[in-house]
Amino acid sequence: MKKTDKKTENAIRIALTNVCDVALDEVPGFQWITHFVNYDNLPGSLIVVCVFATKSELSSALSAHHDDFLRTLITSKLRAANIQCKNSQQFVRFDSEETWEPEKYRLH
Repeated sequence: MKKTDKKTENAIRIALTNVCDVALDEVPGFQWITHFVNYDNLPGSLIVVCVFATKSELSSALSAHHDDFLRTLITSKLRAANIQCKNSQQFVRFDSEETWEPEKYRLH
């Protein structure tokens, strides 16, 4: 990993940690957040996954439009870290610990 990639990774990690801290307090069922990225194609390859405890809690969060809140929060925190992502509908995903399979998100 190049030095600039390490700096960018750290900025993403800090931004998403901030998102996680807020989401744990504000979004019922939210558990953790992770990301996948190919630094040769950033921001186009960035995938952020918000993980809920159960499929039921994920469904409730989607019904309550917490996905919109999380997308807005993620985009805002990344923008503050100088990472410009255009369409949160494409790069922010939602999953549950019950169905979690990181392979479906990994970049090949």
